[in-house]
Amino acid sequence: MITLALSKGRIFDETLPLLAAAGIEVLEDPETSRKLILPTNRPDVRVVLVRASDVPTYVEYGGADLGVTGKDTLIEHGGQGLYQPLDLQIARCRMSVAVPADFDYASAVRQGSRLKVATKYTAIARDFFAGKGVHVDLIKLYGSMELAPLTGLADAIVDLVSTGKTLKANKLVEVEQIMDISSRLVVNQAALKLKQAAIRPILDAFKQAIQKGPTSP
Repeated sequence: MITLALSKGRIFDETLPLLAAAGIEVLEDPETSRKLILPTNRPDVRVVLVRASDVPTYVEYGGADLGVTGKDTLIEHGGQGLYQPLDLQIARCRMSVAVPADFDYASAVRQGSRLKVATKYTAIARDFFAGKGVHVDLIKLYGSMELAPLTGLADAIVDLVSTGKTLKANKLVEVEQIMDISSRLVVNQAALKLKQAAIRPILDAFKQAIQKGPTSP
């Protein structure tokens, strides 16, 4: 049995065409099914639905053989014990710094001010600001980051940005882009050896589908 860990939403939806290229079809809709383990048209392949941040953990410890997760999640997790063969080039967005429209971010950085930064991505934010020589106090949040500057909790946020509409709606502006983000395929290293005959064709099909570009916007 091959177990693939996916999270609901954009990553799940954009992984479906890649699975189809490998001849795998998920038989139930995760938005309507109450099941956490979904069957596929192949009796030897199943999909487990987990939180996006838990995908690397499930794969690392063998709860799943394969998984699809964002580069951001992998960096925060550390990626230990995971084989990362493919950038699937799906669920693309960017990690950016955003501040209220009336906050002079450039001046604050230039003057060496200590910034309060709210983020879920503390490892990425810490490395980024350390590289710039900017002193920051990181405030870890799990909910809507945009609220932090609006309430005075933080001067800035570090978060994923796709269209920028949410920032604009909350009178925030993107001031620096930290990195481009897309989703990666991760594989349990033991499974890659023990189940190579079953996993390798899936990897090859994914790779060919990416080269053809069916999921490109």
